[in-house]
Amino acid sequence: MITILIINKQVRRLLATTLALILLLGACGGSDQPQGLTVVATTTMLGDVVGNVVGENAQVVTLLPIGADPHDFQLSARQVATLNEADLVVANGLGLEGPMNENLSTAVSDGANLLVVGPLLDPLRLGDNDDPHVWIDPLRMADAASAIASEMTLIDNSVDWADRAEVYGVELLELDAEIQRVLSVVAEDDRKLITNHEFLRYFANSYNFTVGGTVFPGGASPVNPSSAYLADLVTTMQAEEAEVIFAEAGEPTALAETVADEVGGDVQVVELFIGSLGQPGSGAENLIDMLLANARRIAEALGS
Repeated sequence: MITILIINKQVRRLLATTLALILLLGACGGSDQPQGLTVVATTTMLGDVVGNVVGENAQVVTLLPIGADPHDFQLSARQVATLNEADLVVANGLGLEGPMNENLSTAVSDGANLLVVGPLLDPLRLGDNDDPHVWIDPLRMADAASAIASEMTLIDNSVDWADRAEVYGVELLELDAEIQRVLSVVAEDDRKLITNHEFLRYFANSYNFTVGGTVFPGGASPVNPSSAYLADLVTTMQAEEAEVIFAEAGEPTALAETVADEVGGDVQVVELFIGSLGQPGSGAENLIDMLLANARRIAEALGS
């Protein structure tokens, strides 16, 4: 007996659509291709370095917003979840991230891939601890870019991350030379820095300056100064004829301004970009522009 199956046009279209859907789902389920890499950076400066290394081959998420202080920033619940979802988390370390350190430790315990760059960059000693402000030195940040590229290669070796890091490293080398040129107007006897707290040790070490005093003592963990401490600072500034106190943009400067008034004369408080990149239009929207803007402000304030 012969059975004849007749399928009308509507049924044929339905079968074709169903078959196409099955093939599509099968292709997606069997693919080994990554669905997109995500790299989380704790600070805006590291976010910029990571962005130069990964380019368009990964999404970069920066935890701290522009202007936030990394020493006391608290992550949101969503940001904490992002740490666990990321392919790589890049942190400064050396005590910079403050309360965030607990979140980072928990994320590592839950399986997150964490790269802490600070200890890899030959950090300077500051009291009993290491100075966390490694991003102030462009040559150290070139090394940070290389470390990030090496970690990305372990995650996905289909991209030449090292070449990206090398290109960016050349830009940072050129920046270092430009900073030295900008600072050439500052006489040797004038290369003494008074700062709001300890944040220019790497700058001083790289460009032949000395740090003559700080408004807030305590090294990497500033503490409130005593009246006697401030009186000594005023005396030091008067003896050295210091005319500038360098402070952090976006941070309170009231105490620095009080010290400037006590010193007398024409002492000014000059703000630098330290703990964060600048807002759009500030001229410090990326790390290279930030460090160059700082050098220009220092040269203008201390130059002859």
